[in-house]
Amino acid sequence: MTDTPLWQPSDTRVSTSNMTAFMEEVENDWNVTIEDVPALYDFSIAETEKFWQSLKDFAGISAETWGNVVLENPDAMPGARFFPEARLNFAENLLRRRDDDDAIVFWGEDKVRRKLSYGGLYDRVSLVAQALSRAGVKPGDRVAGYMPNMGETVIAMLATSAIGAVWSSCSPDFGVQGVLDRFGQIEPKVLFSVDGYFYNGKTHDQTAKLTEIISQLPTLTHTVIVPYATKEPSLDGLKNAVLLDDFTDGLVAGDIDFVRGLFNDPLFIMFSSGTTGAPKCIVHGQGGTLLQHIKEHQLHSDIKPGDRVFYFTTCGWMMWNWLVTALASQATLLLYDGSPFYPDGNVLFDFADAENMTLFGASAKYIDAVAKAGLKPKQTHKLDSLRAMASTGSPLSPDSFRFVYEHIKTDIQLASIAGGTDIVSCFMLGNPSGPVWPGEIQMRGLGMAVEVFDDDGNALEGVKGELVCTKPFPCMPVGFWNDDDGSRYKGAYFEKYPNVWHHGDWVELTEHGGIVIHGRSDSTLNPGGVRIGTSEIYRQVEKLGDIMEAIVIGQQWDNDVRVVLFVVLRDGVTLDDELVGKIKTEIRANCTPRHVPQKIIAVTDIPRTKSGKITELAVSDVVHGRDVKNREALANPDALELFKDIKELAT
Repeated sequence: MTDTPLWQPSDTRVSTSNMTAFMEEVENDWNVTIEDVPALYDFSIAETEKFWQSLKDFAGISAETWGNVVLENPDAMPGARFFPEARLNFAENLLRRRDDDDAIVFWGEDKVRRKLSYGGLYDRVSLVAQALSRAGVKPGDRVAGYMPNMGETVIAMLATSAIGAVWSSCSPDFGVQGVLDRFGQIEPKVLFSVDGYFYNGKTHDQTAKLTEIISQLPTLTHTVIVPYATKEPSLDGLKNAVLLDDFTDGLVAGDIDFVRGLFNDPLFIMFSSGTTGAPKCIVHGQGGTLLQHIKEHQLHSDIKPGDRVFYFTTCGWMMWNWLVTALASQATLLLYDGSPFYPDGNVLFDFADAENMTLFGASAKYIDAVAKAGLKPKQTHKLDSLRAMASTGSPLSPDSFRFVYEHIKTDIQLASIAGGTDIVSCFMLGNPSGPVWPGEIQMRGLGMAVEVFDDDGNALEGVKGELVCTKPFPCMPVGFWNDDDGSRYKGAYFEKYPNVWHHGDWVELTEHGGIVIHGRSDSTLNPGGVRIGTSEIYRQVEKLGDIMEAIVIGQQWDNDVRVVLFVVLRDGVTLDDELVGKIKTEIRANCTPRHVPQKIIAVTDIPRTKSGKITELAVSDVVHGRDVKNREALANPDALELFKDIKELAT
C-alpha cells in the first residue's frame, strides 16, 4: 500500500466546502465539537436523529410539516421509520427555481442538442402534471417511462411526483420481455415512450416493441409518445397512444398544486437486475430518497447552486434517479444519451468542456475503456471547470485511479462510490475534504452505520468480510411491490444477520478509514475453502494491455472449486502460452497462488446487465448447465452462448 495519496484537497477547497459548513452547523445546533470529517461521521452514527434533523435544516428542504418524531422504532430493521409525521413533495423540492438559467442541457449523440431553463422546466412539468390528472392518474397510481436519458423523461417523472403518483422507468434498449417482466408487475396507468432512439450513430425504431408491450399491459389507459427519432411519429397500431403535445393540448402552464404526501409514501419503483429470476420491485419513499440524495450531493460531492452535474447513465439504472435529484441542490443537469464512444471516445470530454461540467460521473468500466483506448484527455481537453469525478457500477481498480490523475486531470476529487438499486443511493462514497488513495473508496456515507462482519456476525477491520449496515437509514426501501407481509423484503436483506442490513458485497475497511470492495459476496470464489473476491483478480488482469475485459467464475470441479478466467483480447492478439503465463504471473505476484486461474479461456464477448455490470452468476449458470432465468435483463444475452459446452472445462 502506498504512503502517498493521489490527491489532497487544498486548504481553500476544504474551508469553502459544504462539508465544512455543515460541520459548523452541527456544532451550533447541538453544542458539540466536530474536529474533522471522521468525527462528523462518528456523530452521525451515535446521534442518528440529531444528524438527520440538522441535514434537512441545512438543505432547506420544503415540507408542509416535519412533525415531532424524527425516528420511530429506531431498533427495528426493518420497521424503523424516519419523520413518520412529515408531509412533503419530492418534485416541489426539485422545482424551486423558475428563472432563465439552464436547468437541463441534453445531447443525444451528434443528432440532438437541447437546453431547457428552470422556468421552462417548471412550466413543462406543470402541463404534464395537469395532463396526467386529466387522464385520471391519482396519488399512488403508477406511471412508467420507456425512455432515453433526456429532458422529457425528467419532466414526466417530476410531473408524476408532483401529483403524488409513483414513477418507474427502464431504458429503450430493453426488449419486450424485459419491459413486461418489470412493468407487468406494477400495472402502470400511463406509459411514456419515445418513437425511437440513437445508439452508435444508428437509429433504432421502437414501434414494433411498443405495439407488443402495450398489448400486454392491460392497465394502460394512455401511451404518450415523445417524438425523438422522427419529427412526426406514426401512431398506427399503438392502442390509446397520443403525442406529447396532444396529451397536454388545451392546458395552460401555471403554479403547480403539489400533492404533499407522507415521508414514506412511494416515489419510485426500481428493479433488481433480475439475472437470477424475476426482477424484484423495490419501492422507495419520497422523503428518504430526497434526504439521502441531498446528503450525497451537497456533502459528499460538494454540489452547489450553479454547478453542472453529469452522470453517464440510462433510465434503467438508479444513477439516473440519483442524477436528477441534483436539481434539489440548484444544479444544472447535463444529460447524454447514446454511446459514450460515438463518434469516438472523446465525446463525453467534449461535452465536459462545452458545457462547463463540474462533476463527471461514469462507470468503472467506462474509465477502464478510456484507458484501454489510449485516450489522454488531459492533453486534448481543457476540463477547467471539472472539480470532481465519480465512478460506480463495479470496483474501480488502483490502476484506473492512477489513470484519472495521470491522464484526465491532476487536481480533481475522484470519488469511487458504491451502494445500489436496493437503497437508490450509496453506502460509501467521496469526501471532498479528504485524501484519495488508490483503489479505496474515501469514506462510509454519513448516517450509514456500515461495518464489515464475518459469517458469525463479528465486526472486522482490515480483514475482508460482508458489508452490513447496523442501524436504520432513511433510504431503506419502503418495501417490495406486492409483498404485503414483507417476507420477501425481509428475506432479501435481513435473513443472514437479524436486525442488520446485509448487502451482499465482500469488502474491507482500510487503515485510512476507507473501503475496498472485493466483489459481490454471492459471486465470491471459494477454492479450497478460501474466499476470494473476484475484483482482486480483475485488478491484476486490467493492467495488461492485451486484455480488453475479463470475467471470472468458480467452476465446481473434483469436489472443489477451480478458478476459471475468461478474457476478451485486443484485436490481433492471440491467447498463447506466453500471454497465459503473463496473466498467471501478474495474479500470483500481486494476489496469492490461490487466485491464479486454473483455466484461462478467450471469448469474444462478456454478458452484462443493462447498466453495464458483468454477470458472473449468469456465466456460472451456463457453465454448470443451469438455466439463466431472465435473459431479458441482459444487454447482450447472445453472449451467454459463448460459455456453453466449452471443451477446456470438461477436463
